[in-house]
Amino acid sequence: MTYDLYIGDRTFSSWSLRGWLMFEKFNIPCRTHLVGLYSGTMKQDLAPFAPARLVPVMRTPEGDVVGDTLAIGETLAERHPDTGFWPSDASARILARWMVAEMHSGFAALRNECPMQLLQQYDGFPVTAAIQADLDRLEELWTLARERHGNGGPWLFGAYSLADVFFAPIAARIAGYGLPIGPDAGIYCAQHLEDTAFRQWRAMGLTKSYDPEPYALDFSKQPWPVAGPHAATAVENGVPENTACPYSGKPVTHFLQLDGRIFGFCNTFCRDKTVADPDAWPAFVALI
Repeated sequence: MTYDLYIGDRTFSSWSLRGWLMFEKFNIPCRTHLVGLYSGTMKQDLAPFAPARLVPVMRTPEGDVVGDTLAIGETLAERHPDTGFWPSDASARILARWMVAEMHSGFAALRNECPMQLLQQYDGFPVTAAIQADLDRLEELWTLARERHGNGGPWLFGAYSLADVFFAPIAARIAGYGLPIGPDAGIYCAQHLEDTAFRQWRAMGLTKSYDPEPYALDFSKQPWPVAGPHAATAVENGVPENTACPYSGKPVTHFLQLDGRIFGFCNTFCRDKTVADPDAWPAFVALI
């Protein structure tokens, strides 16, 4: 039973990130499709899924179309009750739903003044009073969830839940703009940034470039705050150590170099997502 998920962009679309994490983190089979968020074709691309007009959009195996991340999350939680979308404890579940709803409808300053971008960290970005108020509210909610219900693991309610899905783009905003947060909130944000699924999403986004870059700001740029121990570069040819792509198993046609070693992949996307973050891909890490 495989779903279809239509997303806009990986580097800049925070709502698309939420939709994808719902499938990736809860191991629900999904085919991902890109629509033209910045190319001007999104309306045309989404026409078969009316009344959808924004990303992400989900199509169930039966053909039903669901738009909006909150509706997608609730639909998946209903269809897959054993996956743990919501905390099992009733009190925790109440708070988690409250926090997801507030994230879904609130935090306008962070949304408007700090659009999600996963390219770099801006240095010297000014924190307005409205942004600071949003940050203070985030820390209040995160602290409450962790103190009451977070003893069972590193996420807001111990185990990963829909609450963490909805706050993942906020962790990206905090990182991308170097926003000030306290130590505990910093640990929670780092949990997102270092998570394998999040790193894979970012790496896939870096395979695509834009000119001009959406939401670009005239501030000094610093490297993204999370990087693995390995660095790779794409190369045109070489003798690879592997004959099959670590992801598809198909014969290799594209190559990268890492620590003087050559590895092969079946297409540009497989290679370039690995170049972007070699340590985010367990199948590739197994090769090296």
